[in-house]
Amino acid sequence: MPNVTVNPTRMELTRLKGKLRTAQRGHKLLKDKRDELMKQFLDTVREVRSLRAEVEEELMQVHSSFAVASALMSAQALEQALMYPKQSVELTMTFRNVMSVNVPEYDFRTKTQSDSDIYPYGFAATSGELDAAVEALGRVFRKLLKLAQIEKSAQLMAEEIEKTRRRVNALEYVKIPEMQESIKYITMKLDENERANTIRLMKVKDMVLKAAIEERRARDAEAAADRG
Repeated sequence: MPNVTVNPTRMELTRLKGKLRTAQRGHKLLKDKRDELMKQFLDTVREVRSLRAEVEEELMQVHSSFAVASALMSAQALEQALMYPKQSVELTMTFRNVMSVNVPEYDFRTKTQSDSDIYPYGFAATSGELDAAVEALGRVFRKLLKLAQIEKSAQLMAEEIEKTRRRVNALEYVKIPEMQESIKYITMKLDENERANTIRLMKVKDMVLKAAIEERRARDAEAAADRG
């Protein structure tokens, strides 16, 4: 017996069968989407793991260079050297569609293309280790931006996978079985009604046949009486 009350008519049966076909097609498409998203998500997670290891290693080198520079220079001189940045950066963000998920793509451009513009100080009063630290930090910045991009992409894909999984389960375990149960119920009701109609027609036929026989017998009896 279906959970939702349905009207056991042929029109309702046709409508439910159409809805069931649509739900089954949607279920297949959602499963395909979920599987493809999962594949791309796992690829992205592997990329995150690899890039994170690179970034952490390079940041350790940057930290080490800054630590050496701090030991060779006074805190005041180091702060003064880095106080006024010489290079400026313009950051832009666009979106790329991956299986209906809009994942971000970050890009940045420096104001000038000269490599020397990353140093906001003169070289006479600073340590060579500070130069190495600033150069290494400039290199790792692009990887940090790439890491942020793919981590955000992984997060968005994980959220979409969960949404798609819930929809697949709702169709597979709730909606489709409910429609199948309703179709089964209506079919049984229609078959039952058809059998009842057949029985009624047979009874009417028997009654008509019996009445015809009795009428003929009455006519035969009347004719026999007339002859006698």
